[in-house]
Amino acid sequence: MESSTEAKRAVDASSIAEAFRITVANRPDAVAVRSLDDSISWTWGDLRRRVDTLAAGYVALGLERGQTIALMLANRPEFHLCDLAAMMVGATPFSNYMQYTPDQVQFVVSDADARIIVTEPQFLDVVLAARKDLPNLEHVVVIDPDGELPAGCTTLEAVAAAPDPGFDVDASIASLQGDDVLTLIYTSGTTGPPKGVQLSHRNLLTAVDGIEAMVEFPEGSRVISWLPSAHIAERAAHHYLPIVFGLEITSCPDPRAVLGVLPQVRPHWFFAVPRIWEKLKSGLETAVAGMPAEQQEAAKKGLAAAIQRVRLRQRGEAVPDDVNATADAADAAIFTGWRAMLGLDQVKAINVGAAPTPVEVLEFFHAIGLPLSELWGMSETCGAGTVNPPDKIKIGTVGPPVPSVEIKIAEDGEVLLRGGVVMTGYRNLPDKTAEAVQDGWLHTGDIGVLDEDGYLKIVDRKKEIIINAAGKNMSPANIEATLKTAHPLIGQAVCIGDGRPYNTALIVLDADFAPAWAAQHGIQDTSLEALAGNDVVRAAVQEGVDVANTKLARVEQLKKFTIVRGDWLPGGDELTPTMKLKRRPIDAKYQADIEAMYASPRAT
Repeated sequence: MESSTEAKRAVDASSIAEAFRITVANRPDAVAVRSLDDSISWTWGDLRRRVDTLAAGYVALGLERGQTIALMLANRPEFHLCDLAAMMVGATPFSNYMQYTPDQVQFVVSDADARIIVTEPQFLDVVLAARKDLPNLEHVVVIDPDGELPAGCTTLEAVAAAPDPGFDVDASIASLQGDDVLTLIYTSGTTGPPKGVQLSHRNLLTAVDGIEAMVEFPEGSRVISWLPSAHIAERAAHHYLPIVFGLEITSCPDPRAVLGVLPQVRPHWFFAVPRIWEKLKSGLETAVAGMPAEQQEAAKKGLAAAIQRVRLRQRGEAVPDDVNATADAADAAIFTGWRAMLGLDQVKAINVGAAPTPVEVLEFFHAIGLPLSELWGMSETCGAGTVNPPDKIKIGTVGPPVPSVEIKIAEDGEVLLRGGVVMTGYRNLPDKTAEAVQDGWLHTGDIGVLDEDGYLKIVDRKKEIIINAAGKNMSPANIEATLKTAHPLIGQAVCIGDGRPYNTALIVLDADFAPAWAAQHGIQDTSLEALAGNDVVRAAVQEGVDVANTKLARVEQLKKFTIVRGDWLPGGDELTPTMKLKRRPIDAKYQADIEAMYASPRAT
């Protein structure tokens, strides 16, 4: 970041609440948060006035320092208002995933012992259903109700209109300590019930300082709030980081629409999970496939040269003049337009994380002038851990540790992490906390290696390693990443093989690419359900599997596959809200399909 006293002062605050006040004091008239249509556009000064009023309203409802308050909101400006207002009281706001069922809401709200929940009309039925089993939930606060509210509910406007006159917001902020719990992040529950990760003010201040030191942001940089606020990536990147460094936040209420929002906002930093980047790559490849023959040939030739250049540079080798010339010509004629079309022509850094990213995806974006880099972190580390500096990216790694983080590899290959970003513990689970943090080192559950430059490469999750019937250890994530980049028809893939004689896969067709591909090939019914059983589609997927197998060790290769009918959606049976695979539920749901692949002699 450009040198300024305000950034240092804000990041050196004793709490995120104090950092907010410092940012407001230094940037009162700059836009803090806005809606896509600018129907809401609050400066930092506007936001403070609203926050202070609502904080006093919360106190009038009975919210006290140290208590929790639940939020179940889409990405909207009011999220930042409601969260910050609770912070001023010294309370701990936390978010529910938008896809949560009443049972899931009941579980986390009960575990957190929240007395208040703030929501909006689209989630009200779920909240009210959960409330039946939440005797301690005293208040349901609704933003912009679209009709008369049920008994026991009130509006955000009414809460703000009835503040406690005795509440002293400045005194409240001054009393906050760095070790006070700032928020709870409930884990996605891939290996059991969600655990409430307790993150302190000091944790997050350390994390955002470390990220900003590696990825420098110009003053007033723009970001898009679009990930679930229940996930640490959203809170760190699009809530706490802007609070501390005065970034401008644009709210995107529908995460499925974010790719269309990019050209409107032209963010300076954009972070997304691998699936988003895979879809962008697939979309550009579809566009190339639809070009006239001569243009298509030129685009493919230019892209091939640009990818070759990326690979040579990554190996530290010289790039031949003809490769440079072809890649430069393609950049001027094609890739510059692509960057502008995507809305990524003003980015200072673009990152991907939360799951393994295929190397081919990273190479593709580097080739078109968008140096996408992986970062790595966990809920338990505020989302911070390692990140590739924009000017020193090593494709295939998640980068070196951020400042204040130490990393070492245990004897069994597990990545251990120590530093100020490590959580204070799991809520109500002292045994789990003691298991996770030993002698100050967080046992991450990830298997990794450090290279000669201190860059970390994540191999797989410790508990997800496949050990086949012959005792061979394999990384399903590596196999799946290889498979997904082998053919654009493949949207999701799950490798099966633990305790089995050979590997198989469940494959989900890409919901965007597959229908377009089918139409180009004269297939009438382009629904995913129909395409899953189409012989032409299966033959094309088989070609992809064959390509993937050439890149895998013999023991890793896939002998059979099943194309699953339909799609897998975030928050559904197969994917967490952040699009991680739910391996156990997948195994259970598709048991018949899996067993069928092992019931007959394997394919050669």
